[in-house]
Amino acid sequence: MRMTIDPRTIRRPTMIQPFRTRRRTFFASLAGLPGLHLLASEGRAAPREDARTPAAGRDVIGELGVRSFINAAGTFTALTGSLMPPEVVSAIQVAARKYVRLEDLHNAVGARIAELLGCEAALVTAGCASALSLATAACVAGDDPERIRRLPDTQGMKDEVLVQRTHRVGYDHAIRNAGVRMIEVETREELERAISDRTAMMFFFNAADPRGQIHREEFIEIGKSHGIPTLLDAAADVPPVDNLWKYTKMGFDLVGFSGGKGLRGPQSSGLLLGRKDLIEAAKLNNSPNSDSLCRTNKVNKEEIVGMLVALERYLQLDHDAIWKEWEGRCHRIIEALSEFDDVQTEIYVPEIANAVPHLRIRWDSEKRGIRPSEAVEKLRNGDPSIEPSPGSGRRDVVIGVWMMEPGDDAIVGDRLREILAGA
Repeated sequence: MRMTIDPRTIRRPTMIQPFRTRRRTFFASLAGLPGLHLLASEGRAAPREDARTPAAGRDVIGELGVRSFINAAGTFTALTGSLMPPEVVSAIQVAARKYVRLEDLHNAVGARIAELLGCEAALVTAGCASALSLATAACVAGDDPERIRRLPDTQGMKDEVLVQRTHRVGYDHAIRNAGVRMIEVETREELERAISDRTAMMFFFNAADPRGQIHREEFIEIGKSHGIPTLLDAAADVPPVDNLWKYTKMGFDLVGFSGGKGLRGPQSSGLLLGRKDLIEAAKLNNSPNSDSLCRTNKVNKEEIVGMLVALERYLQLDHDAIWKEWEGRCHRIIEALSEFDDVQTEIYVPEIANAVPHLRIRWDSEKRGIRPSEAVEKLRNGDPSIEPSPGSGRRDVVIGVWMMEPGDDAIVGDRLREILAGA
């Protein structure tokens, strides 16, 4: 078997020391708060708990006959994202037994998150798509009650959003929900010519940065020079941990993250970070305000609390230790396949979005007598079912190890060895 690892692609997340010091001081001041002691169990080491350990109560998924699987794919919405850690679930259970004024909780949690991440303001949203809709509504209707009620009717309002053509994705439907028109550009000259008195916002899809001609810093500079708010979609871009404050510090006016991916909060949660005036306007365009564009984007006390606890937990983790564990999972699967001389493996890290170690596996289909697509079906149809990364099956099988539970890597390695040997 041949294994190739390009060390330039193995990017380890680093912590910013001044921020870490402030964060330690902040958490020390919160030591007496209910439930915060739950953060300590994983604060200094890679997580070892199994989030799938059966909990007290009904297994409705099992009762309905819906099949679960080992997640060897990643944090994809269609695969229900990530598993919430026990301390997040525990905090949600406590919150579920209390009534609060939703505005009070939103304000308190937003202030806490803003302090943790060093930004002006923050809002827990119903996923990152909701963050995009709220950001757009804030830039178009602002805090004007009459305009808020009229969206997506944008008559008399700024109703154009500028975006690089390479940054168009299906997720920007969440932006178009506000009634705006997406104006595509490619170069800086085109972007500046497209700016007019109808321009409400400039949108940047973080994962597309390498494909565009206008990169982040230049995009921000153009927006600021023309007084146009900039929105960054960084939904799947944690880790590395410092992305949580990197982009607001860089100058983006609004930044959206998913809460149910690397942060392992509720799948129905997200974060909108940025300028205080725009975050306040986003709140007015949000649930529970009944006559607003995003009344449908309901996020209740359970998701708000779960998002905060997930974020607190994530900031306390030893990210270097976790990264080494992810690499270790890749190597253990590689070792399980070491008997096959025609099998090639490669550990790689995507440049942006899901930027964690993945394992690519290729083999000589004629010699082995099985195509990657057939191997994928055997993984899915086995017991337990194993779901590899989307896109697997064309030329290779890609295993995402970061959402696995302890011991899953051994099961995946054994299954792959059985499939390849049996073929």
